[in-house]
Amino acid sequence: MKLTRGGEYGIRGVLYLARQEEGKVSMLSAIAKAQDVPPRFLAKGGFSLAKPSAEITIKDVIEAVEGPIHLNVCLIGDGECERGKLCAMHPIWEDAQEKMVNVLARSNFADLVKAERQAETAAS
Repeated sequence: MKLTRGGEYGIRGVLYLARQEEGKVSMLSAIAKAQDVPPRFLAKGGFSLAKPSAEITIKDVIEAVEGPIHLNVCLIGDGECERGKLCAMHPIWEDAQEKMVNVLARSNFADLVKAERQAETAAS
């Protein structure tokens, strides 16, 4: 799986919003400038978080922009791969996808904001 530019922009945009005071509405131009995201991409979404940043995971944002996460075509669903579950790699792909999705699902934007602020403090 390769994250597209759109997925990366989505993460950057939500991270910016997560840094703001809860309920604050942010201007598209401010988000675009701060996160180096093309304004035309941001026009696809809103400008404030609908729920607390601790409840929004990286997985949520990636899947909202990219669709469901699949490391290989065989994991999309039955009939997507000619070899199906006969392939010796299938359980390895399943395990790798499960681990990756679990990491993304437990990584929320409140934690990212905290880590970003710590990195900024350490760099000062």
